[in-house]
Amino acid sequence: MQKKAIILQIVLFPTKCYEHKQYRNGLKFCKQILSNPNFMAVTLLGAMKGLTLNCLGKKEEAYELVRRGLRNDLKSHVCWHVYGLLQRSDKKYDEAIKCYRNALKWDKDNLQILRDLSLLQIQMRDLEGYRETRYQLLQLRPAQRASWIGYAIAYHLLEDYEMAAKIIEEFRKTQQTSPDKVDYEYSELLLYQNQVLREAGLLREALEHLTNYEKQICDKLAVEETRGELLLNLDRLEEAAAVYRQLLERNPENWSYYHGLEKALKPGTRRGDIYEDTWEKFPKALVPRRLPLNYLSGEKFRECLDRYLRMNFSKGCPPVFTTLKSLYHDKEKVSIIEELVTGYETSLRCCRMFSQNDDGKEEPPTTLLWVQYFLAQHYDQIGQQSEALQYINTAIESTPTLIELFLIKAKIYKHAGNIREAVRWMDEAQALDTADRFINSKCAKYMLKAGMVKEAEEMCSKFTREGASAVENLNEMQCMWFQTECAQAYKAMKKYGEALKKCHEIERHFVEITDDQFDFHTYCMRKMTLRSYVDLLKLEDVLRMHPFYYKAARTAIEIYLALHDNPLTDENKESEADTANLSDKELKKMRNKQRRAQKKAQLEEEKKNAEKEKQLKNQKKKKEDDDEEIGGPKEELIPEKLAKVENPLEEAVKFLTPLKNLVKSKIETHLLAFEIYFRKEKFLLMLQSVKRAFSIDRDHPWLHQCLVRFFKAVSESKDLPDAVSTVLKHEITCCFGDSSPESFNEAFLDQHSDSIPHRLAAAKMMYYLDPSREKKAVELATALDESLNNRTIQICTEVLVSLRDGSLGPCKQAAEVYRADCHKLFPYTLAFMPPGYEEDMKIAVNGSVCPEPEELANDI
Repeated sequence: MQKKAIILQIVLFPTKCYEHKQYRNGLKFCKQILSNPNFMAVTLLGAMKGLTLNCLGKKEEAYELVRRGLRNDLKSHVCWHVYGLLQRSDKKYDEAIKCYRNALKWDKDNLQILRDLSLLQIQMRDLEGYRETRYQLLQLRPAQRASWIGYAIAYHLLEDYEMAAKIIEEFRKTQQTSPDKVDYEYSELLLYQNQVLREAGLLREALEHLTNYEKQICDKLAVEETRGELLLNLDRLEEAAAVYRQLLERNPENWSYYHGLEKALKPGTRRGDIYEDTWEKFPKALVPRRLPLNYLSGEKFRECLDRYLRMNFSKGCPPVFTTLKSLYHDKEKVSIIEELVTGYETSLRCCRMFSQNDDGKEEPPTTLLWVQYFLAQHYDQIGQQSEALQYINTAIESTPTLIELFLIKAKIYKHAGNIREAVRWMDEAQALDTADRFINSKCAKYMLKAGMVKEAEEMCSKFTREGASAVENLNEMQCMWFQTECAQAYKAMKKYGEALKKCHEIERHFVEITDDQFDFHTYCMRKMTLRSYVDLLKLEDVLRMHPFYYKAARTAIEIYLALHDNPLTDENKESEADTANLSDKELKKMRNKQRRAQKKAQLEEEKKNAEKEKQLKNQKKKKEDDDEEIGGPKEELIPEKLAKVENPLEEAVKFLTPLKNLVKSKIETHLLAFEIYFRKEKFLLMLQSVKRAFSIDRDHPWLHQCLVRFFKAVSESKDLPDAVSTVLKHEITCCFGDSSPESFNEAFLDQHSDSIPHRLAAAKMMYYLDPSREKKAVELATALDESLNNRTIQICTEVLVSLRDGSLGPCKQAAEVYRADCHKLFPYTLAFMPPGYEEDMKIAVNGSVCPEPEELANDI
């Protein structure tokens, strides 16, 4: 017994070092103790040494020590616990749970192991197991607050709301709190209990609970908002209206209060009375003047809009167009907006008043400026870029120091398809205020869209940490807008390795965000921020629905598909093949370009090496200052290795899986899935993908192309098992009838003959099914009549790309004719510029590559 106590005291030294993160000191103690022959076989000490080594990044040694400890004593709960901690540090959560369960076999009431097990169970969303573990903890420690709260949350997440509410109520009864005492943690408990009651559908009980404990809840605003919502759901409209009127007294600019008040109105009551009353009480409030514009029409809309616009233009409110942008789906309202604002502009030029019939005072010169600013955005929104440029140029001539004007001019050029000119004007904007982070980041974003990656990095270095490269610092800060734009820029330049590196960096960010939950499982229950905690868990469940992840995943999938179709080959062989087809003049021109590019690359390499040396010095100094080094290095993402992956389709599936689970509502998810399975020849999965896409939008042009290719693949395949063949034919017949791919394509064309994107899809499939119909397909795709729908820059660019890449056959002459026709329609668009101009724009002033036409279209 005495010997066991001595051993435990000895093990305590390295344990304390581990808990205080003094890993090197802990390792020294372990080595010194284990060097003593009397303690060489101490299993606990070996496990502790393994845990310490793991924290220092020496994982193989750590695993070997812990396994050796398990071989010496398979019944040691400490060794199993440490083994689980090692597995958890490697993100092998399922294996870690098994280790914890083995540890509990030999020490079933160990609190620390139970807590660690519960953390992993909630992390992995094993909610049934989590409930059982929390129940054990509650039995062992019934006096601890976290035991009750954890057990209640388990039932809440399992959607057994009534049981969760009962547990919280039993725990609440144990809390001795004075009604006059301010206790934020008790207040949060009451609000969480009320949330559970509402989710359980016990609305009357929730309202009664809110009334009884109102004085003890600190968040008075949450009380009033919840009361208003409950009264609405209980159809107690008069009381709900009174609550929302009180909330409007508090904040007349909150849109949700007006919506709540509208729902609380009695049948037959005018909605306009709400806003008219609020105007009188709060004459400076903008929201009560804006919201009626959503439902008014005709002269009433004009009258209300007139008051709203005059008020904003007089005050000089730049975001006024943004607040009205949602009205632009209604053509009648758009024409009224245009008529009113152009009238203002004419009158302000003549007599400095909004209308020549006004008897009011004259407006200051800035009013005309903001009217022109609005008109530039208005005409840009409706696709009339020439008029938009006229107004913004006039505004810049009058006030050449206002940054917002240059921002809008850059945006107009971007929407017009000229990203290079957009970058120039955005650079002008940031030059007016080089310390403005918003302008700098906006300028960097435009540069990335133009393929100017190096310039964008230099721009970002203005607001990143000194002493480190901008790219690394932005990656540390999880600046995903930069990385998504970077990935798309590299993809446009066909630098697939660099693009994939950015996509994988974004994937790592989402993994890190998921792993960061560990810090909150214990913290939130300790601090009683229970509502926020439950919201966090629900957010983490759908985390990869975020647009940043979707963009990165889609970019990665498209790159992997391209790598599968055209694997990267030796660059030297490619260059030799290319030069063999060039004339002497073209060869000379190409060699000059290569020399310039080589010289520039050499200078950049020297600069990069200098920066690396500086960074290494800083890192070395930082390591010397740090007492401990935690964790091992992550696997480095090497672009060349990423681009030359052995099985691109398997890598694409890794990015596709979260999209299929979480972004089912987007048709592009299922079409990307089809593209992968089509190349893998997985017919049943192809069928699944097209059926899901068909249920979302049966007339989508991309879906039509997938369907035709699917029909043809099924009809031509002879190696399919009988059962699979029967299922495919039955499903095709049920969904699409007995038509052949050719007749299906013709029917689609007849149905959508007035839409350019649908005509393009039908033309591609016409050539795909029968190459002899090339001429007909080209004529079909290149029509630009005014009667056709969707005649936009993006769609026309897609047609031009299809003419050039062979999707409609070898038709270079037709592509040039089409480009010239599009240039007349869209004179500012880079993709439609004459060949000489486009070639000059390929290399920017500093050597950056301009994106391909299809990439330019995506940025518009």
